[in-house]
Amino acid sequence: MPADDRQRQYRRDMLAASTLIAAGLVVSVLSMTKIMAGDSVHIAQATPPTQSTPGAETKPSGPPPEPPATGQRPSDIPPQPARPDPDAQKQGAQPALPPAPAEKTAPPIREK
Repeated sequence: MPADDRQRQYRRDMLAASTLIAAGLVVSVLSMTKIMAGDSVHIAQATPPTQSTPGAETKPSGPPPEPPATGQRPSDIPPQPARPDPDAQKQGAQPALPPAPAEKTAPPIREK
């Protein structure tokens, strides 16, 4: 009898698994048909052209545009040191970086 119970349980499990697989296939097919039935042509709509304000020809223009970036560091701003000089430290300036860790040394590697 225990073998019959195991066989019934196996059949029930296989039926449940088959039902889940069939339901997944049905959902996939329905999704694909909905995607295919949709409008396949999509049109991108551009923004309408800008219209100038009335009387813009008589008004003065805005500030001159900034020159394009050259990718170089500006020369009028000097770089700041990470560690202020001792006189500045006495006056209360804090270093931008923490003190460097001590050097770690290991014994030399022996050659074989």
